[in-house]
Amino acid sequence: MEEQIREALLLCDLIPRRSAKVKEPCPATNAAVERLSLMDKVSHEWERVLTVSNVSSVSHGNANAAVSGSRARQSRTYMAPLFLVLVAFAVIFISHTLYSVFFNEKSYVHGKVPPGGRGWPFIGETLEYLSLGKKNNIEKFIYDRKNKYNARHFFKTSYIGENMLFACTTEANKFVFVTANKFVRSWWPKSMEKVLPSTEKTSTVQESSRSRRIAVVFNEPFVLQKYVGMFDEVAKAHIQKNWNDQKVVKVYPLAKKFSFALACRTILNVSDTQLVEEFEKLFTCLSAGFFSLPINLPGTKLYRAIKAAKELRRRFEVIIREGKRRNNIIDQDSKSEEARDLLNFLLQEKYANGEYMNDSDVANMTLGILIAGYEAASTTIVSIMKFLAELPDVYERVRQEQMEILNSKPPGELLNMSEIRKMKYSWNVASEALRLLPPVAGTFREAIRDLSYDGLTIPKGWKMHWNPHATHKNPVYFPDPYKFDPSRFEGNGPPLYSYVPFGGGPHICPGREFAKIQMLVFMHNVVTNFKWEKVFPEEQIVVDPVLVPTKGLPIRLQKII
Repeated sequence: MEEQIREALLLCDLIPRRSAKVKEPCPATNAAVERLSLMDKVSHEWERVLTVSNVSSVSHGNANAAVSGSRARQSRTYMAPLFLVLVAFAVIFISHTLYSVFFNEKSYVHGKVPPGGRGWPFIGETLEYLSLGKKNNIEKFIYDRKNKYNARHFFKTSYIGENMLFACTTEANKFVFVTANKFVRSWWPKSMEKVLPSTEKTSTVQESSRSRRIAVVFNEPFVLQKYVGMFDEVAKAHIQKNWNDQKVVKVYPLAKKFSFALACRTILNVSDTQLVEEFEKLFTCLSAGFFSLPINLPGTKLYRAIKAAKELRRRFEVIIREGKRRNNIIDQDSKSEEARDLLNFLLQEKYANGEYMNDSDVANMTLGILIAGYEAASTTIVSIMKFLAELPDVYERVRQEQMEILNSKPPGELLNMSEIRKMKYSWNVASEALRLLPPVAGTFREAIRDLSYDGLTIPKGWKMHWNPHATHKNPVYFPDPYKFDPSRFEGNGPPLYSYVPFGGGPHICPGREFAKIQMLVFMHNVVTNFKWEKVFPEEQIVVDPVLVPTKGLPIRLQKII
């Protein structure tokens, strides 16, 4: 940036050209001094120009008054906008200088950090990241910087107001997921912290750990088996109500409706249609504010999200109290059928002092689990429907597999876990959809101490971001990466830590098996009932800030007799 400004000033002949710069021991400090010195020169040259102009106008005398007056007016005409340009340059210089000093000085205190840039003052490179997301091209943001700075595994940037290291290889993913696990902690953007605030007895990070521990229990085989039939029952009712007798449907809102109904049934044991619809409206408002700008003013997305979250927590507390669950679950055998209700598990959670969690904190944690269990599955269902519409050969293979399962069952019998395991090709299709359109663009970790990796330092307090787009479309790991090819997942599958739609290591998404069953059950019920085509053949799915089809993905349905 400073070189561009310097060239502009050189074109105006306001500063002298200089010889090549000699390297100094501390680049950040020397850069700051050099910029301030340059501003002094600009100021001096500006004063000289004004002085010469004034002297010139006086020395010509009365004989040349008309000419000198004309020249003075012409000089003022050109100098006024030039002065505004110089003021703008000065503001940019000063802010960029201060920003670079504060950003880079930490690098020299802690040691050599991974290479990278910083973008604009205050906003960093956040806007470019979001812009590329809306073009479904986040990988360009990552690959361009990796190549520009010749970064091996991490590059640094300023993103969402933080010093951020982007992981861009499988080795970096492994470091974030496994190697550094004891020395990092989960971190969430400020907007998310405002929507799900910490309380006196718990924090967002602690609630995330509790939710993960509880969700692991629900991945046990006999628990999953119980939910397969229920998922199939909800899917059949959803198809009957919203898809049958329709010529055109919008997939995006219907996939959201299906996933949210399942989440309410599984987490809250709520199946009342009207209540679920009320919750869904509030939840839609809430999710829109997660990755918004952290500005809590009336009318902003964050303001509306905070209000929606408060109302959801209030209503969840009513469900907890009205059910009088606490008197029924305390000291209950954790392996009993009744205790397998997720809300029962939450109500058995305790604080560090041994007290049972109060209803408010249970409601807050329930909301967090609902968020995690809702977004990924619904957006992936949309992606699957898109690819099956575009790829008739893939659709026919999925339909053949699902029809074989359907025809092997007595009419009306619900799906079971053994039949889910037979859906191998269907799951490869879903996995390829997850590779090309990962539903979540990664999460964040914060270093709780200085870390060393590959000869570089990751300073305490810096954030690390793993992003599936960094490896999912890298030809090193996935040849011909933009081609939809379910066979990538046959045999041993992709290289370790290259395919990470659910993360990896100890922090891998605990609800991945639930999401898998939900996707496969939905695929089974749709392909055994319909063929379809996209209303808008060129419609794309973009990141804004989560996956969303640009027109809601309307499709024309053809009922299979």
